[in-house]
Amino acid sequence: MNYTEFLLWVRGPAFHFATAILVLGLTLRFLEMLFLGSPRQYAAVRSNGIAGGIRTVISRFAPPEPGVFQRSWFIIVAGYLFHLGFFISFFLFAPHIILLKQVLGVSWPGLPAPVINIITIVSLFAMITLLINRWYYPVLRFLSDFEDYLSWTLAFLPLFTGYLAFHHIWLPYPLMLALHILSVEILMIVLPFTKLIHTFTFIIARWTNGARAAQKGVQV
Repeated sequence: MNYTEFLLWVRGPAFHFATAILVLGLTLRFLEMLFLGSPRQYAAVRSNGIAGGIRTVISRFAPPEPGVFQRSWFIIVAGYLFHLGFFISFFLFAPHIILLKQVLGVSWPGLPAPVINIITIVSLFAMITLLINRWYYPVLRFLSDFEDYLSWTLAFLPLFTGYLAFHHIWLPYPLMLALHILSVEILMIVLPFTKLIHTFTFIIARWTNGARAAQKGVQV
């Protein structure tokens, strides 16, 4: 199989397989959460919790209280840079928008390629510094397991290979582009079955916590 055939394979059968696994995996995980149900509510219900859930979803996007930020500002800033950079690089890069239009049938304006390039570099740097920070502090290193490093690798590779493909660095462009697409497909396959599932569940988790707290009369 030459480079072109490999690229056609990852764009065709491999992409369809990864998409099917992603959809199936997400469906199973959401059904699992649905069938788990809710714990019995022993406290008196003081509100329906909807407003508290919405407030919690929104407020968690803001940095935590000053004391926590001062102690952990590096992790917080680097985390925001990585997550925002990954989101922007994926959803606002013109070639990605074209692909998403083919899959979803909708499109939106993108950012200029030089802007995406800078954002990608910042995101990669933030991820590397977070990994070094995890290794440097004994407590973080002790709490980290194989899945943490696997999640980091699977999130890092699409950004890294995309950057290399965009700049035609290292390998021939068709092969580098194919590896970039393949790294995304591996991420799609593994995502529903690892901690990366929070990509789709963090809003639900925030809303649930805020709504339950509000129902008990807790100010959120």
